[in-house]
Amino acid sequence: MPRAQTPLAPSVASPAASVSDPNKVIITIGDQKITAGQYEELIAALPAQYQAAARGAGKRAFAERIVELKLLSREAQNRKIDEEPKVKEEIEFQRDNLLAQAMFESLQSSIKVDDAAVEKYYNEHQSEFEVLKARHILIRVKGAPMQAVAGKPELTDEEALAKAQALRKRILAGEDFATIAKAESDDKGSGAQGGELGEFRRGMMVPPFEQAAFAAKVGEITEPVKSPFGYHLILVESHMEKPLADVRGDIEKKLRPALASQEVAALRKSANITLDESFFGPAPAPATPASAIRPAPAPTSTGAPK
Repeated sequence: MPRAQTPLAPSVASPAASVSDPNKVIITIGDQKITAGQYEELIAALPAQYQAAARGAGKRAFAERIVELKLLSREAQNRKIDEEPKVKEEIEFQRDNLLAQAMFESLQSSIKVDDAAVEKYYNEHQSEFEVLKARHILIRVKGAPMQAVAGKPELTDEEALAKAQALRKRILAGEDFATIAKAESDDKGSGAQGGELGEFRRGMMVPPFEQAAFAAKVGEITEPVKSPFGYHLILVESHMEKPLADVRGDIEKKLRPALASQEVAALRKSANITLDESFFGPAPAPATPASAIRPAPAPTSTGAPK
């Protein structure tokens, strides 16, 4: 429950069986055929957040959208709308936009990340690679942004704190943390597992919980920690730093956008580019060194979802 964001549940797959043969025709629009393989390629071109729905519960709706798109596109060509100056300009811009994004992605995937840059990032961002394994007991306060446990009374802040303190005394006196968590924790998800939260890094939990957990010693029970959900007792079971070998891939993924942006900057420098300052205003001041680690996005269409 202390996690900063709760992941969405996966989309429920539709009862229709998936097609294993990529050459099987699954959509027919007049004389145009779309195979299962081509359909999958269309899904792969969608933003990541829409792909699960297009393969699952929203499969039929996505297919209907493809049919409509193909019909309207064909009719536009029959009426020569694609030859209108304004439409031709928009088509060309969308083509440039698509190619620019594809080029930027190609740069990211093909660029070589220097070992020294990976080690430098690792050494300068040690906190990102700290990993805790912990358990907790939550005593919910009235009005907390989570559903109350059925059959349990709503506790005021003072009552919840007093209960957390009493439970901590019982654990320090020798009672088992996991057993008390199963019986008393208002976070029923972790409570059923003896309060186990598994491994987590910085940024995954709400700030008060994270600060207390990462400051705690392994094996000790924290004092009650107040969060928007209530009061937590935290037992840190391990606190380690991931070795460079384990996180090298993650670091390279973080560095690739910035390195690709440097390639884009080199392309700009080698090209003859002029912007009319009387129209656009003066060029902005050079970026500060800190901004160099932020990836510069490829140009995107203002109307396309991200």
